[in-house]
Amino acid sequence: MKIKAFFLFIILNLLFSCHKEKLHPINFYYWKTTVDIGKIEEEYFNSLHCNKLYVRFFDVDKYENQFPIPKAVIKDFTQLNLKAEYVPVIFITNRSLQNLSQNNISELAKKINSLISYIYKTNHFQEYTEIQLDCDWTSSTRDNYFYLLSELKSISHKNISCTIRLHQVKFREKTGIPPVDKGYLMCYATSNPTEESNKNSILDIDLLKDYLSTIRTYPLEFDIALPLFSWGIVKNHMGKIKIINGLTTEELENKKFTKISENRYKVMEDHFLHGLYLNKDFIITIENISPKLLNETKMYLSKKIDKPYSIIYFHLDSIFVKRFKTEELL
Repeated sequence: MKIKAFFLFIILNLLFSCHKEKLHPINFYYWKTTVDIGKIEEEYFNSLHCNKLYVRFFDVDKYENQFPIPKAVIKDFTQLNLKAEYVPVIFITNRSLQNLSQNNISELAKKINSLISYIYKTNHFQEYTEIQLDCDWTSSTRDNYFYLLSELKSISHKNISCTIRLHQVKFREKTGIPPVDKGYLMCYATSNPTEESNKNSILDIDLLKDYLSTIRTYPLEFDIALPLFSWGIVKNHMGKIKIINGLTTEELENKKFTKISENRYKVMEDHFLHGLYLNKDFIITIENISPKLLNETKMYLSKKIDKPYSIIYFHLDSIFVKRFKTEELL
């Protein structure tokens, strides 16, 4: 009886451990300027017991020597009727941080904080506790970006978080560790889609493993951002490449295109697609995230990262989420 009880204890302990590994809270990013959340988005959000939506409020960019300005400010924010905490996310181009004095950066932090507050107040939303900045900073803009993060925290009195790209983990000696309350590790964009390769540039598991080989020693609390999106890589007659974000294979299943191999299509007639003019014989390659690839990635991360974390999917859009069963996103 003691032997049976012992083995029963071991089995239950293993089952509990396996179950515990999968208990990562799920949330979403939302990245549209014009808000359009329908029943499908609501169903996935509620079924996955999400309680936060990370909403891109606006971008910050600049041209030549001008002062950085807001662009693509979110519209119709009042349509966001999910029962959730809305976390404002601000995307900042790397060039916006170049050639700024500390006084310039302090002014930029004030302007960012003021616009966030204005958007919240005019849409009658409850108080927020976190501001997230999204920037692909480099070693040359590190000091200015980190000063901006510190200034924004001082001015806003909020928790400040930021996204962390894979190269910023692997080459942390050069890019530094941002002075934030939490990071959000972007486990995608593993390679450049404009370069010739047979790898999925959105997410290649082998490249991901290489980037995260030392993730256990990264000295910052972080959550995980995972991709659900797709895009089209368009190559013209000269071999030049452009990207159509959000393009799916379903949009190419018509007489304007001919499928020439798995996820590759030839344009059969001149026309516009997502605002890009396509000529006959252009080649389009669709890259996306399959349920199998997503599961493999989550299994790897669960084993590799030895501390609790949440998963934030990019992003909440029926075009992307409906390709997955709810249980495949848990």
